[in-house]
Amino acid sequence: MPIFKYIGYKEDGSEIKGTLEADSTRDAIMKIKTIGIYPKDIIKTAGFRKNIFGVKRLPYILPAITRNLSTLLSSGVSMIEAVEALALEQKSQWRDILTDIKERLSAGASLAKAMQAYPSIFPEFYISMVSAGESSGRLTEVLSKLADFLESQETIKNKVRTSLIYPVFMIFISIIILSFLFTFVVPKITKIFEGTSASLPFITKILIWISNVFHKLWWLIGALVIAGLLTYKRLKETKRDIIDTLLLKAPGRILQSLYISRFALTMSFLLSGGLPILQTMNLSAKVTGNITLENKIMTARGLVSQGARLSNSLEGFPPTFLQMVSTGEQSGQLAEVLKRAAAYYEVEFERKLQRLTSLLEPSLILFMGLIVGFIVAAVLLPIFELNQLIK
Repeated sequence: MPIFKYIGYKEDGSEIKGTLEADSTRDAIMKIKTIGIYPKDIIKTAGFRKNIFGVKRLPYILPAITRNLSTLLSSGVSMIEAVEALALEQKSQWRDILTDIKERLSAGASLAKAMQAYPSIFPEFYISMVSAGESSGRLTEVLSKLADFLESQETIKNKVRTSLIYPVFMIFISIIILSFLFTFVVPKITKIFEGTSASLPFITKILIWISNVFHKLWWLIGALVIAGLLTYKRLKETKRDIIDTLLLKAPGRILQSLYISRFALTMSFLLSGGLPILQTMNLSAKVTGNITLENKIMTARGLVSQGARLSNSLEGFPPTFLQMVSTGEQSGQLAEVLKRAAAYYEVEFERKLQRLTSLLEPSLILFMGLIVGFIVAAVLLPIFELNQLIK
């Protein structure tokens, strides 16, 4: 049964907080009222299924739900009926979420307020746009734009995943092959040389040493790999600013193009939705995905709040981008110019990504060729030397 956190008031006017179990939000409200408490806010905190790692499923279907909701509302369906219809189409977690939102709407909450109970599902910018749409009476249009925006972001992510599948697969296979060679194959070959009294070439000694390390200390190698992954995870949590700064300076500044495209597209989207520029900068900074860039945007936000121009406040951004922003400010079409800038940097990111992946394939083949050549040379050299001694 779901668990609800509530904030309410007693009969004497004093505030009280607590938790209780209930079948639904409406049931929770009734239970709270029966104990003499007037509910102020109720949030569902538990009861949804999680995956094997204890993490809620990512909301991959949010763009589709957003578009369907926009379509239903534009067709004249009431908000409560539209959300209920969407809930019936979903399964498990999403059905529970939409059902709970419907109950909150029935209790008098706005759509934005109902969505605030699920910050891990509905991003802050999403809720802000829904709230602005409700206030302006343009909710259907806002939901349609939200669906377009979310779909474009998902398209970029899919392009990145697709481009990296083959290189990652090649690296994984290479690691497996090398581990198998050095752990099982090479030790059997090098045993031929270990029993001879002849002096072995230096390259063969290196091969034997590497083979012994893999064969006898495989557990240590595994432990070091796990320790490295845990250390990276720890650094990402505690020193994320350092890691994100290094990511911005990655070869070709490929990720910088991605972050700028994401920032520009979000800014354009929120500005066109009627949000003020300071709130837009605050929300856009959070969706860039890079803490270093986020800090620079927030610093610029402080300067803009004091009257500075956006193009003069964004430190560390490419001159081309700043010039485009300046042009948009002067023409009064900042949202449209940012949209064009986002498209430009998205194309630039795709071009850099394609170039990187096209270089990775021959690099991996060359690397594997060098390793195989090293093994062959280390095995054949002592054989040739033994043949010379026999002659």
